Amino acid sequence: MKVLLIENVQGLGKAGDICEVKDGYGQNFLIAKGKAKLATNEVINRYKAQQKQIAQNKALELAEQKQLAQSLESLEITIAKKVGANNALFGAVTKDEIAHAINEHIKAPIDKKWIILHESIKHTGDFDIEIKLGNGLSANLTLHIIGQ
Repeated sequence: MKVLLIENVQGLGKAGDICEVKDGYGQNFLIAKGKAKLATNEVINRYKAQQKQIAQNKALELAEQKQLAQSLESLEITIAKKVGANNALFGAVTKDEIAHAINEHIKAPIDKKWIILHESIKHTGDFDIEIKLGNGLSANLTLHIIGQ
């Protein structure tokens, strides 16, 4: 019996492989557990079409992330905070404040979890902020903290 593996099966193959298995193993375990489907031409063609669609969606998402990274690289954000003595801020600048400021400048949603702060921002000045976008892409932007 030929089956198309939907999931990786240890000792048999990876998802997308077409394997020859015994009828009982294929019917009672692989197909019954949803790990494989009977390898007919229709099932194989449908699987290939799905994989092609997934690859196109990933390519489109990667292109959008690259465009977002380019727009973030040229961005300079200014945040005004209350200051005390020696230009020390009343409270640190949070990732949420930075994400909100970025979202005001560009109309793409930036999650605060993507922002990497290498140090706590507790005084006025210029800071380099790293934003991890996924798929190995990251962008650096300049953050200006000014006193009110």
